Amino acid sequence: MIIPSPRSQRRARIEIVPLIDVIFFLLATFVMVSLSMIQNKGITVNLPVASSALPQKQENPVTISLTDKGEIYFNKEKVDSETLQQDLNRLKAQENDPKVFIHGDAKANLGDFTAVIDSIRKTGITKIAIQTKSGTAATP
Repeated sequence: MIIPSPRSQRRARIEIVPLIDVIFFLLATFVMVSLSMIQNKGITVNLPVASSALPQKQENPVTISLTDKGEIYFNKEKVDSETLQQDLNRLKAQENDPKVFIHGDAKANLGDFTAVIDSIRKTGITKIAIQTKSGTAATP
C-alpha cells in the first residue's frame, strides 16, 4: 500500500502576472502624482469670437495677454505698462521683424487694449495678431 506524502508533489511557483499588474499600477500612480506637482502657468482669458478668424503661423511666439481686470502679461509674466514698453523695445532690438500675438479677454476694457496696441506701435513693431475663437459672433 502506498502512503501519500504530506508534502505536495507540486513545486511552488511565483506568479508574474499579478506582479506586473502591481508594478504598472505603481508606475501609473507615480506618473499621475508627478504630473500634478507641475505648476501650470497660464493666463485664463475668454477670447472674443470672430467668424472671419484665420489661423496664423506662430514662429517664436511673443504673446501679450490682457485680462478683463486690466492686468497685462508679457509671455505669461505679469507686467505694468512701463515694463511692457521695455520688454517690447528689447524684443525689437533682438529680432529683425517680430510678430506679437495679443490674447485679449472679450470683456477687457477697450482703453486698456488700445494702450497695449499703442505700446506695440511705439516700438515700431508692425506685425500684430489678435487671437480669437472661430465661430459666429453675436451682433449687437
